[in-house]
Amino acid sequence: MTKHRSATLQPQSLYERIGGKAALTAVVDAFYARVLADGLLAPLFAGTDMRQQRAHQVAFLAMALGGPSEYRGQGMRKAHAGRGITAEHFGRVAGHLQATLAWANVGAAESAQIMAAAASLQDDVVGAPR
Repeated sequence: MTKHRSATLQPQSLYERIGGKAALTAVVDAFYARVLADGLLAPLFAGTDMRQQRAHQVAFLAMALGGPSEYRGQGMRKAHAGRGITAEHFGRVAGHLQATLAWANVGAAESAQIMAAAASLQDDVVGAPR
């Protein structure tokens, strides 16, 4: 009698589907190149250690996309409080994110999930009242 092993396949996380840490690091680098080239957004990062910011963003996104949970930063509202970020700023950042995902050939379904996750953070990033 042959025993059949029931192999349960775990669905890949969004983090794995986009290529893991290497792909995420490339996307974050390209994303910040776009953001820092934007005259409206660049001043928001004046005095920011961008090497540290990029690493911090990779860790946050990895966690948010179902990858390793190495993010040790503040919550979105606290991290962005007092920075003067407006809905216009947020929209431009979202546009740069979407363009970067397209540049990186991230699939349409994955891009839509990432953009929906980003959109859900808007109120905390711009400090909208709860």
